[in-house]
Amino acid sequence: MAPTTLTADQAHARLHELTVIDVRTPGEYASGHLPGAHNIPLDHLDAALPALRTAADRGDLLVVCASGARAAQACRSLADQGITAAVLTGGTTAWTQLGHDTHRPAGTRAPWAMDRQVRLAAGSLVLTGLVAGQRWKAARWLSAGVAGGLVFSALTNTCGMAKILAELPHNQPRATDLDATMAALTG
Repeated sequence: MAPTTLTADQAHARLHELTVIDVRTPGEYASGHLPGAHNIPLDHLDAALPALRTAADRGDLLVVCASGARAAQACRSLADQGITAAVLTGGTTAWTQLGHDTHRPAGTRAPWAMDRQVRLAAGSLVLTGLVAGQRWKAARWLSAGVAGGLVFSALTNTCGMAKILAELPHNQPRATDLDATMAALTG
């Protein structure tokens, strides 16, 4: 069953009554998020289940990511645990396109969004394979491998490169951030 969805305008009108959970990486979250959103990266969702259950008992949850795909995945995981949540259709991309306000944590620089990080890494690897392939023909396989990975990513709507990049230190939440988020949700 597909999760419930809210458009950016619907969510904006109800923002005061929703608990917003942003499942993007901390770097993406720091680049701009819905006002009052709590950052729980998708790969940390299981650890936050008790806090999310408490928050859902108090009111409606809205799960947000950049486009809505990760938020839908999170909502399905939450539904498997008996927690109801809605997805922001189009994610923060749709939210900002409509001119709704976004917040950034004080004192943070705006890191690149995950899709931009993937484009840089994929493009750099392809270019490296092509340039090195001028001297060592076997290096062209690097470009072919990345191209194959991008096709697989599109066909399966998954991204192995994003999962790898999400493990980099600048994309990792600090333990205190996740702990503080869970405390805010249960408090």
